[in-house]
Amino acid sequence: MVKLNKIYTRTGDNGTTGLGSGARRSKADPRIEACGTVDEANACIGMARVHTGAAYPEIDAMLGRVQNDLFDLGADLATPDEGKPLGYEPLRIVASQVERLEKDIDALNRNLQPLRSFVLNGGSPAAAALHLARTVARRAERIMVALAENPAEHVNREGLKYINRLSDLLFVAARTVNDNGNADVLWVPGENR
Repeated sequence: MVKLNKIYTRTGDNGTTGLGSGARRSKADPRIEACGTVDEANACIGMARVHTGAAYPEIDAMLGRVQNDLFDLGADLATPDEGKPLGYEPLRIVASQVERLEKDIDALNRNLQPLRSFVLNGGSPAAAALHLARTVARRAERIMVALAENPAEHVNREGLKYINRLSDLLFVAARTVNDNGNADVLWVPGENR
């Protein structure tokens, strides 16, 4: 259980932060960047939920589960497998969390017409907020992939799958709140030439 009595510790005043293993890393470290960007995606989803709330209870419930999962993903990233005993079982994203996202995507996508053009970010306020969250989730994914490509680092494969599926969920959720795609703003190639 997490217990925070004091918000500031001064331990990061030198530009470092602690991992779950107790190791310290620069706040500019790619692993810390991944954790921070996952947190940013979570904040964007929180902002989207301001617009989904009572209007879209099914989507809001999905987003609530996602927000909790993103804390799991942050914990996963903050506790890399360094091959040393930790004294506890680290929290990891697992396949069932990815599978649940896939079921949610399929449920929302069932009512959407196939796309014939790319969708511009916007439409309703809820859709715009969901698209913003989607782009931040994609950035988190890019950072996590770059981290995973470093031979000295380890990133949970299920975590990579999760963040990839999350942006898909946010995309179909944005289309759903845009009147099941009927209010999507479509890209018109070369329209303003």
